[in-house]
Amino acid sequence: MGFPMAAHLARAAVPGDRTLVWNRTFSKAQAHAAQYGTQAASLEEVAQADFIFSCLPTSAEVDELIARLRAHLKSGAWWIDCTSGHPAAAPRQATELAALGVRFIDAPVSGGVAGAGEGRLTVMLGGPEADVAAVLPRLAFAGKAVRVGDTGAGFAVKAMNNALLAATLWATGESLAVLARSGVELGAALEVINASSGRSNASENLIAQRVLTRQFPPTFALGLLAKDAGIALDMVQAVGGSAPLLAQTAGLVRGAAHLIGAKQDHTAALKLIEQMNGVELK
Repeated sequence: MGFPMAAHLARAAVPGDRTLVWNRTFSKAQAHAAQYGTQAASLEEVAQADFIFSCLPTSAEVDELIARLRAHLKSGAWWIDCTSGHPAAAPRQATELAALGVRFIDAPVSGGVAGAGEGRLTVMLGGPEADVAAVLPRLAFAGKAVRVGDTGAGFAVKAMNNALLAATLWATGESLAVLARSGVELGAALEVINASSGRSNASENLIAQRVLTRQFPPTFALGLLAKDAGIALDMVQAVGGSAPLLAQTAGLVRGAAHLIGAKQDHTAALKLIEQMNGVELK
């Protein structure tokens, strides 16, 4: 998602501004520069930017990046983290960066690769009101941007959003497996469900296009969905809440990641349901 997101930042840049891109695989940054007119840069060059956008797998990688950049960061800069990070990491990261004169906003995104390409991602932002207001005009990849609370709140909402994705995906997969064993035509069943109260993003936009076709295109990794569902479960424990459905969902998706493959598309979790029921969803 970072590749098209950076392209939108470049298109929205005012004359005279440079859009620097960096990737752990530097050839990807070079390819972006060739395609979109950005500038492939070293981390030290990126550290001198006025606005730094990061989009990494977990908060741990962001911690590593902060450690590598801390000696080079420019006071007065903004760090906008689009990672699906951990809510507990955000206040610590914000404090560490504030000591260097850098303001931090957690700004995870949702909408998939297609949404990133079309510049219509949903961005959930955590941070002080004035700081969030200051960065909103810079979110060129956003179709919708909402401040959901103070630092860490963006990460919290993203984790719960993805836990809901996991729950509805799994529940719909189980339902379809039972219908398949009953001899029901699944395409027709989905057509009815999507016009009824059982519809969800999973039933409307994922299963028919990815599962019934047996394509499972790799867009959002199953391991990352398991990570996000795990963060949601961490939040339940942190506040002393009761969420047994979220806990069971996190365990099921984690098991699917282990058995089906963490790098598989998240919709491939339904392959485990297929194995459990001795059917193929098609």
